[in-house]
Amino acid sequence: MNRSAVLVVLVLAVLATSAGCTGTSPEQTILTVIPAGSLLYPLENIEAAFESQHPEIDVRIEGHGSIQAIRQVTDLEREVDVVAVADASLIPDMMYRLMGEGGSNYTDWYVAFAGNEVVIAYTNKSAGADEITQENWYQVLARPDVRVGFSNPMLDACGYRALMVTALAEEYYGEPGLFEAIIGSSFDPPLTVTRADGIRKITLPERMRPADEKVAIRDGSIYLLSLLDAGGIDYAFEYRSVAEEHGLRWIDLPPQINLGSAEHADDYQKVHVTLGFRRFQSIGSERVGQPIVYAITIPANAPHPDEARMFVDFVLEAFQEGRPGWPAPETATVYHATG
Repeated sequence: MNRSAVLVVLVLAVLATSAGCTGTSPEQTILTVIPAGSLLYPLENIEAAFESQHPEIDVRIEGHGSIQAIRQVTDLEREVDVVAVADASLIPDMMYRLMGEGGSNYTDWYVAFAGNEVVIAYTNKSAGADEITQENWYQVLARPDVRVGFSNPMLDACGYRALMVTALAEEYYGEPGLFEAIIGSSFDPPLTVTRADGIRKITLPERMRPADEKVAIRDGSIYLLSLLDAGGIDYAFEYRSVAEEHGLRWIDLPPQINLGSAEHADDYQKVHVTLGFRRFQSIGSERVGQPIVYAITIPANAPHPDEARMFVDFVLEAFQEGRPGWPAPETATVYHATG
């Protein structure tokens, strides 16, 4: 064999090896799914089951905070097949708007498919772990030497829900100054709760900057887990499903404040969080307290809408059958844009 023939063989061998390392055959359709981080654990199992039934589809899952998940489509203009968020109201607020001048909406519908609730997650290493209870949790978290974590409200629904829960707790337990003691006074400038016409409002600055080590924030609630495990924080505001799926200890909160009960929707609506990020001014910067509802949609410019619909249907069926750790799942309901 001459040198040219040898070179051709070597090049072909390298190309074959490189193709084999991608893990995707040329015939497979790559489906890009961007969910809220709290959905990563159940979606990993759903992904495996879906791909076993549809080997021609390779599902790629990339978790973000709910706001960041939507911004992958609306701001970064990525071609995404499926978006799933932990706050259904974000989809109409952020995606029922045009893709460029004269274009169509980023989406015109979503399906509400699951519920959740906020809990206080911790480990055996947490300060006060041997004494914290459902009755005294807020007193433990208010201690100056107890470190608390929550996700960035500008990026993640669990973040602004942590603020809502704490503000609701202040009223529920009759403890003036509780919000500032647990969260507010640890920021520069401090976060405060203002009251007018029965509404408690928290207005956030454009940049969330902790002023001391009592409070830590991360881009998404799941990113607090490693910090909690390492002892960097003692307690984290998390969804109940996340705490259960990751084997954490947690404190269940009263339904009047945990954002998990439809019966207390009127109570939840009495707290509002206004996001300080300027880009949110025209897309629903004020988040109103309401029962937690997860939602899923397919962006209008999804590159593989048929496969995306197959995956969405598969997800909805899985949740309707019941997912461990997901309390009070909603009946899947489709909502469409009006007007």
